[in-house]
Amino acid sequence: MSVRPASLLAMAKTAQKPGYRCAECGWRTSKWVGRCGECQAWGTVDAEGGRAGAHVVQAGATTAPALPIGQVKAEIAAARTTGVGELDRVLGGGLVPGAVVLLAGEPGIGKSTLLLEAAARMAERETVLYVTGEESAAQVRLRADRIDAVRDRLYLAAETELSALIAHVDKIQPRLLVVDSVQTVGSAQATGVPGGVTQVREVAANLVRLAKERDMATVLVGHVTKEGSIAGPRTLEHLVDVVLNFEGDRHSRLRMVRAIKNRFGPTDEVGCFDLHERGIEGITDPSGLFVSRRTDPVPGTCVTVTVEGTRPLPAEVQALVARTEAQQPRRTSSGLDTYRVQMVLAVLERRLNARLGGCDVFTATVGGIKLGDPAVDLAVMLAVASAAGDKPLPAGLVALGEVGLAGELRPVKDVRRRLTEAARLGFKRGLVPLGSLDEGRRKAGGQRSLVPVGPVAFAPGFEVVEAENVWDALTHVT
Repeated sequence: MSVRPASLLAMAKTAQKPGYRCAECGWRTSKWVGRCGECQAWGTVDAEGGRAGAHVVQAGATTAPALPIGQVKAEIAAARTTGVGELDRVLGGGLVPGAVVLLAGEPGIGKSTLLLEAAARMAERETVLYVTGEESAAQVRLRADRIDAVRDRLYLAAETELSALIAHVDKIQPRLLVVDSVQTVGSAQATGVPGGVTQVREVAANLVRLAKERDMATVLVGHVTKEGSIAGPRTLEHLVDVVLNFEGDRHSRLRMVRAIKNRFGPTDEVGCFDLHERGIEGITDPSGLFVSRRTDPVPGTCVTVTVEGTRPLPAEVQALVARTEAQQPRRTSSGLDTYRVQMVLAVLERRLNARLGGCDVFTATVGGIKLGDPAVDLAVMLAVASAAGDKPLPAGLVALGEVGLAGELRPVKDVRRRLTEAARLGFKRGLVPLGSLDEGRRKAGGQRSLVPVGPVAFAPGFEVVEAENVWDALTHVT
């Protein structure tokens, strides 16, 4: 088969054309587009600078000789406390030298206040550099005066250029660097505007390299999109060692920090904070913050116990069922998983013959806490049933359990820890799925099976009742 010269020339031109690649998912295209055709992300497609090919890389100088793993000093990576106990809890003990932490959250949620508080605590022992790109140095100083965060070893600089930031680091030699925020810092070596995909990736890579070379703990503040995800390329989260999410209701004083990624500690811890006009304070015992204080039971309310990290937190679920003339009844949730609430409502209608088709159903949590734990299902079901029947549940009741589509109740993890916390706070009875406690197991016919038993004394003044399905659960509370 012969190939014409014109075809060879066309193939050569095609081979010389530069390709474009998505920084998020790696999708490639022959021409630039504004939106990735694979992950649908905007502004992530950049030129590759030519066709990718195999290049021979020569050996270069090493930064340090390779050692047997037994000779590597682990003390260098020991965490140093920030002085903020709740932040240390989430970090796994404190900041590790050379670690890079990304703290993301909505605007005005309190990220700068928290980091300024931590920087002031650490400045009592070592040098700290706080670089602000969103505010002036005078504005940060006013906040520091308000929260009593003025320290001699805490240095403040307002910079938006990466080279100037590195110059400050060279001069001050800090042990902790705070950059607020990474989207406001730009580099003359990269194309695009500050906050763009290329700029954020370039700035983050240089700051990570700087932190590793100098064993300098670095905290980067990140923006979030309207969907709640961290703004910028996905590689930003892969470059850093720790990713923290700072969340909370803007109309509430409660703030929570969760670890999404942590190379030096667990990712199931959560820190609770109280944000007020004098600054931000850690809440060491948040139990009771998410439960209404009332003397008489009210229809449509039920208390459950969720687990945030290693903490069991009692939380109150409220429901309101109201008749409506609209053809499409409303189903509104606040602080709860909307899809799980809809599933529980479907189980109520199908398995318990609840008449909810002509009613608006509103469900919410108390105190602004967000509950995604499946153990909340039973409390949602009881709260809606109580609201529909306009009959309050027994006082001092705590309900735990996941509701299945067949109407069965499934056990959840850490039941004993949840019930112990409920007993400590003065609750009198716990309603849990069958098999949640060892006392609910009996031998029948020579085989080990689950059969219901009466109330079990779990703690002084606190009893536990097990239910096999939603009908049994509703029978125990009516």
